[in-house]
Amino acid sequence: MKKILLGLAFLGLMTKLNAQQMVNKEFVSTVGRAEEEVTPDIIYIDVTLKEFYDNGNTKKKVAIDKLEKDLFDSATKAGVKKEDFTIQNIWSYNTPEKKKKDTDILLSRQYRIKVTNLNNLDQLLDGVDRAGIQNTYISEYDYSKKKELEKTLKTKAVLDAKANAQILAEAAGQKIGKAIVLSETPQQIIFSAQPMMRNAMYKGAMAEAADVASDGGLDLNIRPMKVTSEISASFELL
Repeated sequence: MKKILLGLAFLGLMTKLNAQQMVNKEFVSTVGRAEEEVTPDIIYIDVTLKEFYDNGNTKKKVAIDKLEKDLFDSATKAGVKKEDFTIQNIWSYNTPEKKKKDTDILLSRQYRIKVTNLNNLDQLLDGVDRAGIQNTYISEYDYSKKKELEKTLKTKAVLDAKANAQILAEAAGQKIGKAIVLSETPQQIIFSAQPMMRNAMYKGAMAEAADVASDGGLDLNIRPMKVTSEISASFELL
C-alpha cells in the first residue's frame, strides 16, 4: 500500500513539474486544418411497408410478411447482404370498413437497408408491390474509406498547424521547436448538399403523399460530403 501511495505521489509531482516547465517556456499556438470532398458510397435507405387490400377487395389482404419477403428477396438480388437488412420499427392501425361497424387492424413495418452497390439501386424495390410501399427515404450516408481519409487529413492538419506556427515565429524573429501540445477538435463532416431520393411507390389514395416519378423507380441524386480535420497545436519557441 505504501509503495502505491509513493508511486502516486511521485507521478503527481512529475506531472506538476512538467506543467510548470511548460508554463515557463515560450511557445506559439495555432490551428491547422485540412479538408477533402468525397462522394458517399454507402447509403442507408429506410423503407416502410404497409398491409393493404388487393384491388380494394376487403377479403384479400396482402400481409406484411409477404411484403417483407418480397422486399428482402428484391434487396438481396440487388446485392444487399442479409445482415444489412434490419427491422427498425413496427406499427399497427385500425381501418374502418364502410359496410361494417367493426374495424380491421393493418400492420406497418419500417426497414433499414444498407446499400453499398449503388449501381443496383434501381433494382432495390423491383419485387415489391408498389401499393404496399408507404414511403422510402435516405436516413444516413457514409464513405467506406473514411478511416483512411481521417488519418490522411489529421496528418495534413498537423503539418498545416506547424506551417502556421513557423510563419508566426518568423514574424517575431524566432524559430519553432518541438510540439508541446497537440489537440484534436471533434471531426466535422459537412455535406455539400443533402442527397435526395424521390419515389413513386404509391397507388390509389397513397399517391396523394407521393412525389411521382415517371418510371416508378428511385431517382437518386448524391452530392459530395466534405470531411474536415482540425488540430490545435502549441510549439516551443527557440
